[in-house]
Amino acid sequence: IPLNPASIFVETKEIPSLLEEYLLEGQKKGFKEVRIIPGKGKGVQMNVVHSFLKKSPLVQSFRLAPPEAGSWGATLAYLK
Repeated sequence: IPLNPASIFVETKEIPSLLEEYLLEGQKKGFKEVRIIPGKGKGVQMNVVHSFLKKSPLVQSFRLAPPEAGSWGATLAYLK
C-alpha cells in the first residue's frame, strides 16, 4: 500500500505520526511490504522518513524503490 505525503499537505513534523499509523495499519492488514513516497524534492521528507524507519520496531528493513516503483522518490519498507 503506498503512502504519499507529497500528494497531500503534510508538515515535516507530522510525518512520524503519520508513518506510525500507516505502518500499524499495514501490519494489522498483514502486509509485509509498504511503499512510502516522500517525492523527489530536496530530500528533507525522505530523510525524516528514513530516520523514523531506522528506529521503528515495526520495520525489519527498508530501501529505495526500484525505478519502476518510484526510484529515489519512494522507499519500500518491509514489516516484521
